[in-house]
Amino acid sequence: MLEMDTLQPGAGPIRAAVYLPATAGSILWGRLPCSADVAVLEIDAGTEVTIDTISHEGILEDQGRDPAAYFATHGVARAGVLDDAVALAASDYPRDRETDGPHVSTGPIGVRGATPGDLLKITVVELLPRVPYGVISNRHGRGALPEEYPRRAGNVSVFAAVEDRGGVAVGTMARVAGAPRSVAFALHPFLGIMGVAVAGTERPHSVPPGAHGGNIDISLLTVGSILYLPVQVPGALAYVGDPHFAQGDGEVALTAMEASLRATLRFDVIPAAEALDEFGLLAGPLVETAEFLVPTGMSPDLDIAVQNCVRAAIGLLEARFGMDAEHAYAYLSAATDFNISQVVDLVKGVHARIRVEDFDA
Repeated sequence: MLEMDTLQPGAGPIRAAVYLPATAGSILWGRLPCSADVAVLEIDAGTEVTIDTISHEGILEDQGRDPAAYFATHGVARAGVLDDAVALAASDYPRDRETDGPHVSTGPIGVRGATPGDLLKITVVELLPRVPYGVISNRHGRGALPEEYPRRAGNVSVFAAVEDRGGVAVGTMARVAGAPRSVAFALHPFLGIMGVAVAGTERPHSVPPGAHGGNIDISLLTVGSILYLPVQVPGALAYVGDPHFAQGDGEVALTAMEASLRATLRFDVIPAAEALDEFGLLAGPLVETAEFLVPTGMSPDLDIAVQNCVRAAIGLLEARFGMDAEHAYAYLSAATDFNISQVVDLVKGVHARIRVEDFDA
């Protein structure tokens, strides 16, 4: 396992002048914010915030709700287990394990001046691993093959470690239970949950994504990428969580390599009129990378999720590049990949990769 300093709360590098730790008063476990929630931090647009996130793996009931004991079985000393994860697992946090989701989100953060109709622009500035290990789980008869896996009673959680292979940090796991970690794969840390509060007084479940973002699990949201979200309530009330070290598109077993991150994000607001001119009418999240514009589509039905993504892509091409719908549709068919973000979060996600350089001529 890679030797590194455990990024305990308040310790180690904190990039931004504004820091939000994951404490009992600054997290939600299993639910996401709504308009009735009060911001735990208020900032001006353009502010960078360093935020600690906690992975749900290791703190859940099927793992003993004791991360120090759980990770000790995988050779992790107590000093290598996050204090905030230990404190949360030991607390009497009012999470209903039968009805609430597993995810821990940090926030909400109020952004002054953000109003419904605007877009919240979240730029991923930095993502630091807080520990050199994570967990990949298949549980509750969920995943792409819910009738087939897990093949034995109970849930399956596979420990994965970060190791140095030829000067490159990679994720590693065993081929079978109890064997050495001889499988290595690339790491690309990102936050599975990035969202804004929904209108109304009912907190949404943490699992299904929606127009508010939430558990979108789009692996392109690595350092340098941008997420645009339609603001639902005054102040936006943004939050992040579900940190990942690596994920394949689809996330077929149910989880990615889940592991805690320290994220530095910049929050900006795009006024409604400017947003409409630049992106058209966004019905849901939009990602921007150095190479791609990435509209999204969601639905419990994967076919409908694809259709929604195609419609979003056509609208974006009309607004951003002045195409008519027929030519946009033809371009998408010839030149754009439509990827499955995930198929395991009740509401399935699809995202399109529109290559920006195609419109530079």
